[in-house]
Amino acid sequence: MLDFVLYMVFSILEAYAMFYLAFKVFKIDVFHIEMIFASFIMAFLSFVIRVNYSWVELDIIVQYLLIFCFLWLLFRIHIFYSAILTGMTYQAYTFIQLIYALIFNKFGLLSSQTFYGLDITTYFLQFLTALTAIITGYYVGYKRKGFDYVPDKPNGIVIISKREKILFILNLPTVAVVISIMHLFDSGYFLALPVIYFTLMFCYIYLSYTKDRSGHEYIKQ
Repeated sequence: MLDFVLYMVFSILEAYAMFYLAFKVFKIDVFHIEMIFASFIMAFLSFVIRVNYSWVELDIIVQYLLIFCFLWLLFRIHIFYSAILTGMTYQAYTFIQLIYALIFNKFGLLSSQTFYGLDITTYFLQFLTALTAIITGYYVGYKRKGFDYVPDKPNGIVIISKREKILFILNLPTVAVVISIMHLFDSGYFLALPVIYFTLMFCYIYLSYTKDRSGHEYIKQ
């Protein structure tokens, strides 16, 4: 019972931090109750899939799809931009977690069991990552930074520009790269993962910045 409670607490915190970071970076209203509700569902399904059945890869895919569905259907973000936000958020959060994972691995604290939960190292890694994501989101919101090109209209037709196509394409390797973390953590290729994520995040930020500066409207009713 204690294992279940601890897993749920830290998983809810982690999912909440991902939503919080996404909403602050893209200047979207934060609805705490809905975010906790979505995080609870994600955490519970994660426990069943990852702990009960040890299907880590499936859990990663399911969590990715749940974030997309909640952004689209619960928080009412346009389906196209929900897809972009899902990839950007997942990759940004994973990049933060990778930095801590590298530090943990350097001190011999990371093992294959870390990826299955129910481990003190896992909880500490989740806590540090979530705290960093929340602090980053709060700082971005406090300084009024971030991007505002994501429309608050759930309906309408998206006029897809070249930037949107590139942003969408950048989402495609997200799940594959996340899954590769657990298979490469004890090899020399593990160091390449933060570089890959940094490159993807740089592209996201650059394209988002130029899109904001363009001042064009991409949604029609």
